[in-house]
Amino acid sequence: MTRTAATRKSAKPASKQADVPFYRSNEKPYGAFSNLFRRAMVFEGREYPTAEHAYQAGKARKEAVREWILSAPSPSLVAMAAHGLYTWDITPEWSRTKFDRMRDVLRAKFMQHEDLKELLLSTGDARLVEAGKTDNVVNRTWGEVNGKGLNMLGVLLMEVRDEIRRQAVPRHKPSASKGKQVNGSRTRDAVRAVA
Repeated sequence: MTRTAATRKSAKPASKQADVPFYRSNEKPYGAFSNLFRRAMVFEGREYPTAEHAYQAGKARKEAVREWILSAPSPSLVAMAAHGLYTWDITPEWSRTKFDRMRDVLRAKFMQHEDLKELLLSTGDARLVEAGKTDNVVNRTWGEVNGKGLNMLGVLLMEVRDEIRRQAVPRHKPSASKGKQVNGSRTRDAVRAVA
């Protein structure tokens, strides 16, 4: 047996971290991943009591409808009011832009609160899953129900987690003597080593 084959045989398989499920905002410790978790945040120059408020504020086409949605007494009722809008009350292109808006809202939420950022980072490389209880289109879009669904909230949270990690890595300027210069720029290998 060659040394490479022996090394492969004795190497332990990489352990896969378990999924981190979340759903209700009051569940410990990962309820904070829910958009209904009560934590004020500033988004687009306005303070919102929850990420759900910030997200749903972008759905209404008219200011009066937006304010009506945001006046709901709880984050879950904000979501219910927004889900009940007629198509003519919804911002054009909402179905195309809603995931980008959610990513921006999540980025703001987790960048503005150090404890939430640390909680998100503490999940390592685990797959984050909004584990819905009721089987419907909304729960299967933003999460999963019985293991089936797009899990977009989980996917976007993992993207934000990766962004935060990348921002935390200090970037050092390499000295002029490091890396080959080709027409005034580094080779790809030197750039990769720095990045």
